[in-house]
Amino acid sequence: MDFEIAHKWVAFLLPLPLLVYWLLPPLRRRRAALIAPFFQRAAQVAGVRPRKNAWVTRKNIFMYGVLILCWICMLAAASSPRFVSKPGKRPKTVRSFLIAADISFSMAQTDWVVNGRRMSRWDAVISLMKDFIAKRKSDQMGLVVFGSNAYIQAPLTTDLPMINWLLDQTEVGMAGQMTNIGDAIAYSVKILKEDTLQQKVMLLITDGVDTGVDLLPLDAAKMAGKDSITIYTMGIGKASGNGGYDLDEPTLKAIAATTGGRYFNAMNEKDLSGVYKALDELAPVVYQEESFEPVTLLYYYPLAAGVILALVFQLISGSWRFTRKMIQHA
Repeated sequence: MDFEIAHKWVAFLLPLPLLVYWLLPPLRRRRAALIAPFFQRAAQVAGVRPRKNAWVTRKNIFMYGVLILCWICMLAAASSPRFVSKPGKRPKTVRSFLIAADISFSMAQTDWVVNGRRMSRWDAVISLMKDFIAKRKSDQMGLVVFGSNAYIQAPLTTDLPMINWLLDQTEVGMAGQMTNIGDAIAYSVKILKEDTLQQKVMLLITDGVDTGVDLLPLDAAKMAGKDSITIYTMGIGKASGNGGYDLDEPTLKAIAATTGGRYFNAMNEKDLSGVYKALDELAPVVYQEESFEPVTLLYYYPLAAGVILALVFQLISGSWRFTRKMIQHA
């Protein structure tokens, strides 16, 4: 950071009190006087001519010094001293990015290892998704969770820390034990349609097969395509064909292709990190063209110093006058 003074011309006001002192006439005040009937006669006898006079206050060097320091502090505050950081680019909100995450019971499987620690699929997704969300400076983000039904966990907002906090509050099974992908896409499309930003992106995360009966995932994807919503799909795990937790890769690929997005598969921590990196490249953060300089204002320091100095002087002078009066009356 560099120190600078915004209004250097304020320094020319430094001699202003001296000009006022030299150019303006002294302050005249009337004071009580004793009127003597024999004053004129006494003056004639003494052979002197009476003349008008003025009472001049004795100069107080300490008071002048305090006033000068207060004036300097006021000018220092008016000059707006500040620290200026290096110029940077300001992120510009241009996109609505909605994450639709599967939290059905299959996401509770503890078959992932992240940073040497075994955890569930959902905890692994959260741990790496937080870094991804924190970097989306030009996006307003939202979170939809789904299982048997779809629910909004976080509305579209630019408060990215709040999105991460709500992620921590999300538990597997909150939305039911099934995997209704079609309903999740339709519900997310409804949220994005109500938003005013033109660019709209959805990230669909699931590890299973659609079990909904009301709306097929591809039909919901066609609805999203008509509304210019791009859907990126992420399959968690491997499509092994065993049991009820199979990953339906063909459907996820078709959903992405229908809306102009891409399909990603993540079977471990490295794959998941690569997915988020690829998404950053496909939907990069956008910055405004003009740059800005972060500024830290410092004017309140000299201003506070001047006020404190004046108060201390008033306290000292008041105490001194009170002490002098007590001595005179003693």
